Amino acid sequence: MIRTSAIYRRFYAFGLVLFSAIASYSQAQAFVSPTREQLLNGLPVLFWQRPGDAKVLIKLRLNSGAAFDLAGKAGTMAMLSDALFPDPATREYVTEELGGRLEISIDYDSIDVTISGRASDLERIVELLRNAILNVNLSAESVTKLREARMAEIGKAPPTISQIADRAIAARLFGTFPYGRPIPGDPESLQKIERGDLMLAQERFLHSDNATLVVIGGVEKPRLMRALRQMLGPWQKADRVVPATFRQPNAPDDRVLLINQPGNKTAEIRVAVRGLARRDRDSNAAGLLALIAGERWQQAVTELSSVSVRHETHNLPGMLVFAASVPTASAQKAVTSAQDIMKGLGQNGASPAELERARNLALAEIGKRTGEPDSAADAWLNSEIDKTSPANPASDITRVTVADLQRVANKLFSGAPQAKIAAGDVDQLKSVFSTNFEIRSDKPEVKSSKDSSIPAKKP
Repeated sequence: MIRTSAIYRRFYAFGLVLFSAIASYSQAQAFVSPTREQLLNGLPVLFWQRPGDAKVLIKLRLNSGAAFDLAGKAGTMAMLSDALFPDPATREYVTEELGGRLEISIDYDSIDVTISGRASDLERIVELLRNAILNVNLSAESVTKLREARMAEIGKAPPTISQIADRAIAARLFGTFPYGRPIPGDPESLQKIERGDLMLAQERFLHSDNATLVVIGGVEKPRLMRALRQMLGPWQKADRVVPATFRQPNAPDDRVLLINQPGNKTAEIRVAVRGLARRDRDSNAAGLLALIAGERWQQAVTELSSVSVRHETHNLPGMLVFAASVPTASAQKAVTSAQDIMKGLGQNGASPAELERARNLALAEIGKRTGEPDSAADAWLNSEIDKTSPANPASDITRVTVADLQRVANKLFSGAPQAKIAAGDVDQLKSVFSTNFEIRSDKPEVKSSKDSSIPAKKP
């Protein structure tokens, strides 16, 4: 019986190694570098022709996102993205007439417009994009409708306790830094956005040399470039590109922030430190560290549910955050364990076995997206913005060593200021936490430390 178990263990270990090797090989084989062109107006075009593909995907990235919202007016860039395709009928047209989809998304760093459809309808798809970019309607009436629509969308359903905790940990860690503001805005900030704010954002950011275009599908290059020159050629350059330079945030308050959600028997826990930028060569190692930390956290606190430890990357350094739901009585234990795990990784790093498990999980996730046009488009766009060579994620992850993990863990965790959140029933949480804490309402906005707080409880 013992010998049989040993054989199974060896077979399992061999299987992991073989899986890793096969995944790395297949992903390396599937990795594609785009053909690069540029219009006279400075718009870069990254093209992947797929002969025999009846579809075409066009993805335009505007290289300025919610990080450029004016102070106190979170949601400005989100409203500008709404103005590109304000009529729901356009989405229906793309779906029903062109056999594709139209999506607009925004994050802190960019606005993405994705349009897909039949390759035979390439010119109609490019024309839709041209009309959206060159004919933005920012009349007073239109701006009012955009604001009302966005507020209605936000008000459809109150945020969940998990969403409240996510917003609060970002605000706690980043303070007034842009990554601490809600991307879609909130009712208070949206009410402050005026027509002039959107016109200023359009003037500063909606330009051909502040964007990148990816085209993937069954179209020939001469046809594509002819359509792009004809329809997007008139898109003007900016006088200047506004750089992403912001005042760095102050260190977060060291106290645990308790957010009152009366009646909840569980608490949402968040513990976070500043992370790395997407272009940082150590960002892949940080992602693997997050997987390892999540495994350790689940083992240390078995009561945890909805566990995730994630490394959120942006153009500028993001955050590494521990997130989980836990019975209120175990809230202190969850926070302390997260802190202990960061300390342990910072001092001793991870084991080879932990690295191998994390690597296999990461490769499996990459394998799900390998060959997908959307995944390739995102990778190329990130490389274009970061001014780096197009990365091969599988190859990059395979190269991470235990020594890399030790070095990056030390960089991230050793002496790093931490932000700590517990969202739940405050009356119960107060009796659980033995360390200093602060109580605020369930609003995630940043306030003065003098507001809505009570004297800290002493150990």
